[in-house]
Amino acid sequence: MKREFKSPTKGPMSFQEVFDDLITYVEAMPKFNYRLIIGTDSQNRDEESVFVTAIVIHREGKGARYFYSKRQRQKIYSLRQRIFYEASLSLDVASRLTALLAESGDHDLNIEVHLDVGRVGETKDMIREIVGMVAGSGFNAKIKPDSYGASTVADKYTK
Repeated sequence: MKREFKSPTKGPMSFQEVFDDLITYVEAMPKFNYRLIIGTDSQNRDEESVFVTAIVIHREGKGARYFYSKRQRQKIYSLRQRIFYEASLSLDVASRLTALLAESGDHDLNIEVHLDVGRVGETKDMIREIVGMVAGSGFNAKIKPDSYGASTVADKYTK
């Protein structure tokens, strides 16, 4: 079983183990509202780009639990290409979670994709395209300053 994700408390986990832990977390206190958040951030280093995708299950008013996956690839010099790649990684994880949620059939969790773009800075001209890509895939998109899944949680592990 491939352990592609890490939990700060449980260590390496497979995607299925992450999903099972999410469901256990929700079932422990089912009366609360939950937000299932996917966000990816990246950082260029010497000869590589590091991408971190985070899955956050937020129990509104009572904290959250998160998991992350880290990967390196050949350096992507274009900010535009890097941002689109971040979004595609998030969409891949969101789609995989959607499939597992559909199979389990008893959990109504809406997935938010948090994007590392905002109205200030170099990414402001990409907002419409990136948000359109996510919305066109059937997910809610959040941008800075509301995209903490990407800009805070995932960002923490890109360093």
